[in-house]
Order: sequence, then C-alpha cells, then structure tokens
Amino acid sequence: MFSMNKKNRNRFLALVCLLIFLGLGGLFYVNWVVQRPFGVILILSDNLTSSVITPARNYQGGADHRLRIEKFPHLALLTTHANDFAVADAGAVASSIATGQKANNGTLGMAAGKMRLPNLIEIARQHGRTTGIVSNASITDATAAAFYAKTPDPFDYQNLARQIVEGADVSVLLGGGGADLLPDSKGGRRTDGRDLILEMRNQGYDIVRNQAELESTPSWRTPKTLGLFSMGNMEFSDEFSVTSTQPPLSLLVRNAIRLLQYNPRGYLLIVDAGLSGKAATQNEGERTLKEMLALDEAVAAAVDSAGEKALVIVAGKRSVGGMRLNGFPFRNDKGAGLLGINAQGVPSITWSTGPESGSHISPEGPVSTEPAASKQAAAIGTAEDVIAVGTGPGSEALNGFMDNTDIFRLIEKAL
Repeated sequence: MFSMNKKNRNRFLALVCLLIFLGLGGLFYVNWVVQRPFGVILILSDNLTSSVITPARNYQGGADHRLRIEKFPHLALLTTHANDFAVADAGAVASSIATGQKANNGTLGMAAGKMRLPNLIEIARQHGRTTGIVSNASITDATAAAFYAKTPDPFDYQNLARQIVEGADVSVLLGGGGADLLPDSKGGRRTDGRDLILEMRNQGYDIVRNQAELESTPSWRTPKTLGLFSMGNMEFSDEFSVTSTQPPLSLLVRNAIRLLQYNPRGYLLIVDAGLSGKAATQNEGERTLKEMLALDEAVAAAVDSAGEKALVIVAGKRSVGGMRLNGFPFRNDKGAGLLGINAQGVPSITWSTGPESGSHISPEGPVSTEPAASKQAAAIGTAEDVIAVGTGPGSEALNGFMDNTDIFRLIEKAL
C-alpha cells in the first residue's frame, strides 16, 4: 500500500512539473515569441476609396505615380453600413470602428439599444498603454469623439468637450475645436461658463497653442499634452502660408508619437484626417485631392516615426460626395491638368451628390450641368466600400472583404 501511494505521488509530482513547464512555455511564447507591437496607430479618413485615391495619385504625379499609402503590404475592402441604415453617418461609422459594434445613425459610442460600449482608447489604457487622439478637424468632431465619448447626440459639442475633462484620460490630444472648451465670455461657445482648458491645465496637462510650442514640448518627462490650434477646424493644407502657426497633420502625428512613446508598455494613437471629408462635403474637388495627399504625408510620418515594428492601420470611414475622375486625361496629366475640361472636352472631376453634383471643378470655378437650385445641400455619404491598408505585426489580418468593425478586433488583439 505504501509503495502504491509513493508511486501515485511521484506521478502527481511529474504531472505538476509538466503543467508548470507548459505554463511557463506558454508565457514565454506569448511574451517573447508573439510580442504585441509597441506602437499601435490607427489613421482614419473619409474618401479612402479607389475613386478618390486614383485622382489624388494622378494629381500629384500622373498615372504612373504611387502614394506612400499604396506601398502598404496588406489591404482589405470594408463595408461601412450602420446598424439601421445602408449608408452610415459620421458618428455611426466612427463608433463601429471604435467599439466593434454597429451603431445607429445619430449616435456616438453607443450600441443600437443605447448601451454604452467600451472603446479602443479605454481598452488600451486597461492594458497599460498611453493613448493619444489627433485630428486636423476638431477634437469634438464625431470621429475623434467616438474614442472618448458616449452620447445619443453627436452634435452636442459642449457635452462632448465636457467628457474629455470628466474621465476621458487621453494622454495626448491635438487638434482644433478650442471654442467647445471655452466659455462664451472668453470667445468660446460654452454656455455653462466652464473653462475646460483651465480645468485640464489643473489636471496636469501642458497646453500648447501653436506649432512652435508643440515642437518645444519636452518628451523626456511624462505630462499630458492638450494642443488646441484653432477655435474650429484647422486650416486646409492649401491655406497654409509662411505665417501660419498651425502645424500640418504630418507634424501633429510625428509629435504625438514622440510624446507617447516614453511608456515602456507602448501606446495607441488614433488619427483623424478629418479635412478630406470637410472638403468633399462642399464638393471642393482640388481641395479634396490635396487633403488626401496631406493624409498620405501623415501616413509616411507615422511609419517613419513609429518604426517597422509598429502596427499602422489606415482605414477609410465612408465615401462622401461620390467623386469620379472621368474622360480621357493624358497619362502624364497632373495638377491643374486634371481640373476643368480635359483635352477631349470632357469634365474631368464630377460628383454624384451635393453642390455642383454632376459638374466639374475648374481653376476658374465650378461649371455646373445642374440647375442652380441643386447647389444648396451639402454632399452626403454614398454607398461605397472603403479601403483599409496595414503594415506591421498583425496587419496580415487585413485581407479580402471585411466589415469596419473588424478593424476594432484587429487592433484590440494587438493591444
């Protein structure tokens, strides 16, 4: 009996040792063999579609030219519908990506049943990562706000700004929208009298207002940074001049990475290239193309600054306006050569919705083929799949036809 017990005990000890060995092996595999990327960057933009990328590429350098975004090794097409509509609005699209669940149009950060959902910024913080949000529109715009706010009214900008202060806990916030954080007595549009910029300063944020202050913000210490460079949306890229104090999107991205990467557990950065959609809303053809090129510069800045081992995903939000490059432009046509009536007498750039829909945009101004009454409404979203490209660990999951909620799951897995 004693020898039998001894034999069983030895077997039990051997089993325990085997389990310990397997557990340590699994721990080693997860933490050393399959390491999560240190930097995770998600860049979002309206009109990241083949119908806009093609004219943007041609506009910059002709038909043989290639953008930086076209060098990404992995690509997928994303469906973008909302929970309730086939064409999603800005809030529903951003919420689907931020939370991984389809939202109704007219809501932000909430599921169809009004349930508040955790977003990628919150999940990243739970994993010990520093977090940042960058936008060349307003930080209270739907895309940026979907990553820190939850509301049934995405146009209640005062409430969105309040949620930045009351629990958002984003380490780096850079963009426009200063008016939503300031009371009307200080030139803002808050009616509750609160100065949210002062409140964030009291929470330990460094406040920066221009490019020089941003670039001089030290990265050797770890304070939070709030950069507000305009009262509303920031300047379009074609509005920049030698006297401009606003940083371009590429510089915002580069400095956000610099300020976030001190954390040994890594970071998550969300970038909203919001001005492409703003230009397309008014069917401003050349400006839309220039904003797509500004996006491409920001993508290059992200990859160069974060390094090859970072996960960088660039994903479309939705198609706005329905831009098309038409006719028979010459292979080497670029710049103004793609605007107006081309050599065959065909309008080069046309739109399917909004002001000047059915028209082309020329250097002298729009030449419409529609009656004047059709020029009043702004452009709206169109039903078109958008492109997502990626590079770095985990980006190989981008493949074929996917839904925009899959972007959430891809990034969540990398955190």
